[in-house]
Amino acid sequence: MTIDRRQILLGLGGLSTAALLGVDAGAAQDLTQTRETGSPPEEPLVYDPRAEGGRIGVRGGRIVTLVPRARDIRYLSTMAYTRLVGYDRNLDLTPDLLRAVDSEGGRVFTLHLRKGHRWSDGAPFTAEDFRYWWEDVALHRDLNPAGPPMFMLAAGEPPRFEVLDALTVRYTWEVPNPRFLPALAGPRDALIYSPAHYLRQFHSRYAGDAELARRVASANVRSWAALHNRYDAMGDEADPDMPTVYPWRVTNAGPASRFVFRRNPYYHRVDPTGQQLPYVDEIVVDLASPGLFAAKANAGEVDLMSRGLNMADIPVLKQGEKAHGYRTLMWPIARGSEVALYPNLTAADPVWRALNRDVRFRRALSLGIDRNTLNNALFFGLGTEGNNTVREGSRLFRPEYRSRFAQYDPAAANALLDEAGLAARGPGDVRLLPDGRILEIVVEVEGDAAVAVDALQLITEFWRDIGVKLFIKPQDRTVLRNRSYSGLPVMIAAPGLDNAMPTEIMPPTGLAPVYQDNYAWPKWGQYMETGGKVGEACDMEVPRRLLALYGEWLEESRDAVKTGIWHQMLEMHADEQWIIGTVAGALQPIVLRDGLRNLPEDAVYSWEPTAMIGVYRIDALFWDDAGRRGQAPS
Repeated sequence: MTIDRRQILLGLGGLSTAALLGVDAGAAQDLTQTRETGSPPEEPLVYDPRAEGGRIGVRGGRIVTLVPRARDIRYLSTMAYTRLVGYDRNLDLTPDLLRAVDSEGGRVFTLHLRKGHRWSDGAPFTAEDFRYWWEDVALHRDLNPAGPPMFMLAAGEPPRFEVLDALTVRYTWEVPNPRFLPALAGPRDALIYSPAHYLRQFHSRYAGDAELARRVASANVRSWAALHNRYDAMGDEADPDMPTVYPWRVTNAGPASRFVFRRNPYYHRVDPTGQQLPYVDEIVVDLASPGLFAAKANAGEVDLMSRGLNMADIPVLKQGEKAHGYRTLMWPIARGSEVALYPNLTAADPVWRALNRDVRFRRALSLGIDRNTLNNALFFGLGTEGNNTVREGSRLFRPEYRSRFAQYDPAAANALLDEAGLAARGPGDVRLLPDGRILEIVVEVEGDAAVAVDALQLITEFWRDIGVKLFIKPQDRTVLRNRSYSGLPVMIAAPGLDNAMPTEIMPPTGLAPVYQDNYAWPKWGQYMETGGKVGEACDMEVPRRLLALYGEWLEESRDAVKTGIWHQMLEMHADEQWIIGTVAGALQPIVLRDGLRNLPEDAVYSWEPTAMIGVYRIDALFWDDAGRRGQAPS
C-alpha cells in the first residue's frame, strides 16, 4: 500500500490479528488481573509538558470547578480533549487515541489503535468498537433515522468500512473527504466508536427480547432505540457505568449538586518518566448559579474556572487574588466578533427580505456603527475593531478582511441608504420602508447575552443618526433558534465566526449557507442539511458562489488549493457584509489556583479549534503543593 505525504504517523509496531468479539481465556485472565490498578497501553502516547514550557508533574489531588446546570458536566469532555486525532498548540493534527493514521489521497483513511489500550472498565478498546458504531448504530435506521453524520459522507455517499485486524480499521470513499479528520478533532467528540461490550445489552440485535423489554419499561422510554440512544452518550459524562477513554470518569449520576470525576486507570497518555496521566486524581464539579461564579471564584472556592466567566468579571476576580491564593489569566478569545449582526436573507417578511439582500443596506449598517465607542465602553478598549473574520495570528488572516466597510462613516452610510431607496423619512426623522412602514429593525438576541444587549443599546444611538430605528427583543435561546429556523426574525445579534483561528484543513462551514444554525441564511442552511426536504434553495447569485466554493473545498485534497478557497470566501464576506461584525478579541478570564501548574500564561481561548482550554492538555495539570496533592478522595 502506498501512503502519500499527508499521512499522519506516530511510532511503529504492529499487532497480530485477534478475535473481534470478546476476548480469549488469556486476555480474560489478564483483564481480571489489571482491573485492580490499571495501566496505560503497551504503546502509550508520550507527552512531555517541558516541550511546551511546562514541567514534569507529580500525581495526586483534585481540582474543583463550577457549572450552572447538571447537564453542563458534559463540557468536561471538551476541556479534557481526548480524541482519535486532535489539534496541538500549533493547530496541527496529530494522533491521540490512535497510534497512527494513514491517508491516501484524502480518500482512504486507515486508523491504527494502540496495542493494549483498554476502556476505563478494563475491557479492550479494539476495532470491534468502531464496527459496532458504524454497522449497529450509524447505519441502523431505528437508532439513526437520518443516517450517518454529514462528515461521514463524501459527495453524499458513505464510506466502505473494513476491519483489517483487531487494531486496524479503514474507511474508503470514492472521492476525497477532507471533513473527516477535522471532525474527529472537534470540540464535541465525533465518537465514531462506542463501547460495544457495554451497549450490546441495550441493542435489539444482541439483547434478549424479554430482558430488553424489562429495561425499556424500567427506563420509562418508548422503545429499545430510545433506551440505547440514552446510554450511548459517552460525551455527556452523565452515566457512571458508561466506560470511557477520557482522562477522568464520572462516579455519580444526577440529580446531584456535586459530581466527582476520578482518574481513568487505563488512560493512554504518559509523561517521559513513565508516569501515567492525568496527574490529578479527581475533578470535582459543583453546581452554582451563574450569577455567583465570579463571587465564588473571588472567595477562593474554585481551583480552575473559565467557562461561565466573562470580561466584565475581571475587576472582581482581580480583587480576590492575593487574599484567596489564585491568579486570573486573561486569554484573547478567538472569535470572529464578540457581537455580530445577522440580517436574515431568508426572512419571511418579503419587504425585509429584499432589503436585507441589498448589499448597500448591509454596508450602510456596518458603516453606521462606531466600533471605537463599543470597544471602549464594553471591552476596556482592548478589543479589535472591525468585521467578523479570522483573527490576527491565523495564517489565513489579511488586514483588509477586518477593515473593509468597517470604519465609522455616517455620511457614507446615509448616502448608501438613500441609494437603496430609503430616502423618505417619517416621524422622528426615521426612514421609511418601501411599503411605507417605519424602518424599525427588531434585533432579536438571547436574553442572557448581557454584552450583546449592551452593544445593541449603543448601536441604537449610532443608527438613529442615519435614520434607522432599532428595537431590542431579548428571548430564550431555544425560542430564538426555533424562530430563526422558521424565518421569523428580521435580524439577530449573536457571536460571530466560531472558529477565528482556522487553518486550511478546517472546513469553511461558517462561511457558506450549509447549516441552519447560521442566522444569516437559516432557510438555505435547512435546505442543504436536509437534502432539499425542508427550507429553501439558495436563490442569490453571490451566496451560490459560496456554496460552489465550499463544494470545491470538499473535493480538494491539496492544501494550497484549500487555502485559496478560504481566501476567496473571506474576501467575499468582507465585501458583502452578510454578517456585520463589531469588536473581536475580548479577553477570557481563567481562574487558576496558586500551585496548579502547566497551564500556559498566555494562550488563545475558543470553542473551536482549541476546545476552550482543551488543546493545552489539562490532564497534565498538577499540584506542586504536597498538601494539595494529598487531599483525601471526595
